[in-house]
Amino acid sequence: MSPQFKQLRHAYGFDEVAIVPGDVTVNPEQANLDLKIDKFVFPVPIIAAAMDGVTDPNFAIQMSKFGGLAVLNLEGVWTRYDKPEEALAEIAKAAPHRVTPLLQKIYSQPIKENLIGERVKAIKKGGGVCAVSTIPSNTKRFAPLAAEAGCDILVVQSTVTSARHISKSYRGLIFSELVQMMKIPVAVGNCVSYNACIELMRTGIAGVLVGVGPGAACTTRQVLGVGVPQITATIDCAAARDDYLRESGRYVPIITDGGFRNGGDICKAVAAGADGVMLGSIFAQAEGSPGHGYHWGMANPHPALPRGTRIKVGTTGPLQQILFGPSSVTDGSQNLVGALRTALGVCGALSIAEMHKAEMVIAPSIVSEGKFWQMMAQVKK
Repeated sequence: MSPQFKQLRHAYGFDEVAIVPGDVTVNPEQANLDLKIDKFVFPVPIIAAAMDGVTDPNFAIQMSKFGGLAVLNLEGVWTRYDKPEEALAEIAKAAPHRVTPLLQKIYSQPIKENLIGERVKAIKKGGGVCAVSTIPSNTKRFAPLAAEAGCDILVVQSTVTSARHISKSYRGLIFSELVQMMKIPVAVGNCVSYNACIELMRTGIAGVLVGVGPGAACTTRQVLGVGVPQITATIDCAAARDDYLRESGRYVPIITDGGFRNGGDICKAVAAGADGVMLGSIFAQAEGSPGHGYHWGMANPHPALPRGTRIKVGTTGPLQQILFGPSSVTDGSQNLVGALRTALGVCGALSIAEMHKAEMVIAPSIVSEGKFWQMMAQVKK
């Protein structure tokens, strides 16, 4: 028999697994949901993505007041335009066939370095914890400006990030040096494998974002064919986190980023090992979100190979209702914190760390089992 060229393993997404209830239950209100990123502690382990349809300075301030965190994109419209509201409105009104060229045009405007400091200061003035995101190639230029203005957390984010990068350039971004240079926590993403995750942690960073291409507005998997379903990616990176803890004595949280549609997905990610989650499309549905009911990917404006699309998500309610309820919808997109607390309660977990021990099963029929009438109702719509 000829040897196989490649051995494939099965990888699992949110719809293919389920959480097994615990033998003991606890009061959900007693559960501790804290997410720790270096010295910062967030009572709500949910982060709003660095996407222009989701996070603006006002949204970042709101998220902080509710106990979570939002990340502002330093390479978005808020640093390219003094008054970005016009550009955001134009994106929302554009016909579908015009969206990508329009985004390419809007994002071709140069970044104004003075606006980086202004946006950071606006968030700090409003009482928010300020986190900002930049791509690796611009980090050395933008990160010091954000830090000088009072930024609290730096996120270095690209479609795929590794600790070792081969390039013809003389010297690229070296995370260990960046961590030493910056006096604020540095989180890095995105990765989906054990090896990449543990190597990133060894550079001294304070957090890792997990996920390549699962986002609702991302088309990386279609364009590049690259990615790993989020449950498997989270489990593999959680293993790296735990091994690194044993190796170094330092706990580096992993944050599952992208692909979430409801509270159930968030609960599954945490059971798979996530310390926190990053959401985009769900928050784009909040009243007053900068996307006006639309959401688009960070890589959509790429001048040659766009990897994202604008999607219509609509508006479902205020941010407080999305986070804490009371829910007015039945699809699980509201009262996300309540859902997570309840899941911890039925699994007998008093903390996120204890929820990591919850049993999970492969259950591809979990979203349809016994749901005949619900599915029929969807078909009739």
